[in-house]
Amino acid sequence: MLYKKIEDLTNNELNNLMERASDLMTVRDAVETILADVKKDGDSALRYYTEKFDKARIGAIEVTEDEINEAMTKVDPSLLKHLDKAASNIRKFHEAQLPRDKWFVEISLGIKAGQKTVPLRSVGAYVPGGRASYPSTALMTIIPAKVAGVKDVAMCTPPGTDGKVNPLTLAAAKVAGADRIYRLGGVQAVAALAYGTESVKPVDKIVGPGNVFVTTAKMLIRTHTEIDFPAGPSEILIIADETADPDFIAADLLAQAEHDPNAICVLTTTSEEIAANTQQRLEELADTTPRSEIVKEALQNAAILIGNSLDECIGFSNKFGPEHLEIVTADDEAVLDRIDSAGSIFMGKYAPVSTGDYASGTNHVLPTAGYTRLYSGLNINHFLKYSTIQQLDRKGLQSLSDTIITLAEEEGLYAHADAVKLRLKKNE
Repeated sequence: MLYKKIEDLTNNELNNLMERASDLMTVRDAVETILADVKKDGDSALRYYTEKFDKARIGAIEVTEDEINEAMTKVDPSLLKHLDKAASNIRKFHEAQLPRDKWFVEISLGIKAGQKTVPLRSVGAYVPGGRASYPSTALMTIIPAKVAGVKDVAMCTPPGTDGKVNPLTLAAAKVAGADRIYRLGGVQAVAALAYGTESVKPVDKIVGPGNVFVTTAKMLIRTHTEIDFPAGPSEILIIADETADPDFIAADLLAQAEHDPNAICVLTTTSEEIAANTQQRLEELADTTPRSEIVKEALQNAAILIGNSLDECIGFSNKFGPEHLEIVTADDEAVLDRIDSAGSIFMGKYAPVSTGDYASGTNHVLPTAGYTRLYSGLNINHFLKYSTIQQLDRKGLQSLSDTIITLAEEEGLYAHADAVKLRLKKNE
């Protein structure tokens, strides 16, 4: 774990923190091979790679309705209640994001311009498996798509070695409203959603997080199928002053560390006492947590950084562009106003990242590795497209004619100009 003043970071240490994107080139050849095989051989390639990577022999690739109903009976009713509560909050938040279906503004007399909102026709939601099952990600990826009005939402998630999908993940997909579920993970799932196979219908867009192989696959199929954004190993940055509780901070850093050995956990604080106490508590927790092996490996990537001022901590955070940002200071609102790059922001000592991961209603599918400088987290707009509209009467066209004709002829596009002249020469 790196423990230093921000001003004392070496160029190498700073670069390691800032340039933390997984090197997609290291797996590109392997990913391209799998993509090509699935595109060429369809279902047989899906079965081959599922057995190779997930150690599962599968017959039917699509999960049947009977399997989904059986999964619902296996899930504890209290868990289903919690799924419903989380789903309700997620649905409510994303409904609040919905734009108007159609609107117009009067540009000037006789000229209206507007916009029409249309949902995508089909979306594929990738829900990771592997180290853990993520029913929460099924909620986060499927519900916004259905709220947006997407008619066809498919989910892909890796099967266990028995060829079956985790019952809680299936239950979450049903609660969320998935139309189809496939027992597929990894690059082969991305390929199937992008290209289609005998059993898998292709989709217009693929959303959801994944490891470096999944992320690379999503980036490579972009000329064929749209994606949300690069989403790799989880990360957190906390801005804290002397009012923060080091026990809470350590717990939140630990929560991110348990995701993945490549998770990134950073504390930036103006208090040396908070920094020292957090480090001590984190080291104690790392020995006792159930996922201790993963946590200890992830903490090798962690950093506790001391700033000379809150300004310095905020500046570092904006440069870092964290997936998750916690603000725990005497004036959280003032800090929030100065943040320009963060996926999801958690304010105050009672807002751990866990709230957004599961039940506050906001989305936990977020850009990582500094991509928050460029992308927003998964939201309703990822499932919508917009068409602009123009509506003019004769007087409106007349008022624009000189401008259109002059600019069109200046560009040498005389037919553009003539399309206006013709209309104004004709009598109604």
